[in-house]
Amino acid sequence: MEGQGPSTIARRAVLAAPALLLARPAAAVSFPDRGLAQGGFVVGRAAPGTRLSLEGRSLRVSPDGAFAFGFGRDHGASATLAVTNPDNRREDRRLTIARRQWQEQRINGLPPSQVTPDEETLQRILREREKLTTVRAVDSALTGFAQGFAAPATGRISGVYGSRRILNGQPRQPHYGLDFAVPTGTPLLAVAAGRVTLADSFHFFGNLVVIDHGHGVNTLYAHLSAFEVREGQAVAKGERIALSGATGRVTGPHLHFSLSWFQTFLDPQPVVMPA
Repeated sequence: MEGQGPSTIARRAVLAAPALLLARPAAAVSFPDRGLAQGGFVVGRAAPGTRLSLEGRSLRVSPDGAFAFGFGRDHGASATLAVTNPDNRREDRRLTIARRQWQEQRINGLPPSQVTPDEETLQRILREREKLTTVRAVDSALTGFAQGFAAPATGRISGVYGSRRILNGQPRQPHYGLDFAVPTGTPLLAVAAGRVTLADSFHFFGNLVVIDHGHGVNTLYAHLSAFEVREGQAVAKGERIALSGATGRVTGPHLHFSLSWFQTFLDPQPVVMPA
């Protein structure tokens, strides 16, 4: 430019650079692709002020941008994540959901009442189902889900998520958890920080604990021999919450562990036992 030396031009370019950087739209949403599968769990980050919805359901976004969602065992091949950026620009992201193959698991030797309950027991099961539905509907502002997960126990895996179950020769709903074959009395740990929303005895699950980790993410620990927490109690990641047992519908002592996003059961194995 006429009348301006090279040093003046360079200085002005440096001063202008921050403004240019601020003017560029930041990437509003990021998350790993590994959770984009049937049974998958996704934890992501968004720029402050970003609004999200998955298939029309609004997602809670924490003040520091953490969010979570998941896909059921039989989810279709795609999903739509609607993103409204902080500047109100709207974009729809089409997510490709990987299809998975499921194992078949046959369990014999169960008491007939545990496979085909009588009317009185059936009414109890329905009441318990409603109770579980209520606690799994909690959408709290907790963010334990965003701090990483640990395994609830160490032991042989005796049952996996998604397997088709044949009980005493009769087809039943798939298995929606991860089973650890551990002896009665094995200490069990909270896989992430959260708050206990349920500690009770159920027909199928036996003694169970449910922990809310925030944003609809919760975990369930079943067939317990003893509780070491109470409803409403805050727990830290890795804190002892119960002892394993053989209560409820079982053929032997073990921990049935499940992970949910609201009412959708997810595959916990890649979350608490990543390869």
